[in-house]
Amino acid sequence: MALHDTPEPARPAGPADLVDFSVDLTSHEVHRRAQVLAALGPDWDPIEALLGEEAAYDLLYGNLDAEQQRIHDELVAAGVLPARGGGRAAS
Repeated sequence: MALHDTPEPARPAGPADLVDFSVDLTSHEVHRRAQVLAALGPDWDPIEALLGEEAAYDLLYGNLDAEQQRIHDELVAAGVLPARGGGRAAS
């Protein structure tokens, strides 16, 4: 095989070899949001849902004894649980 017949060694792709690739997901996101709202239905009330979450939180973290309250406060301070009502669990 002659020297001029040897294949050129592969070179890594450089910036000139890159192809611009972008996808606009805006229409997909609009469709996804419309599907979520359709699944929730016309009777869904976000304020009522938020109030239900607050009531559930109060039931879950209400009436804690001193040790439970201390642990709850540590979890809030560590950012594990959200702070509510001045950093104290509902009583």
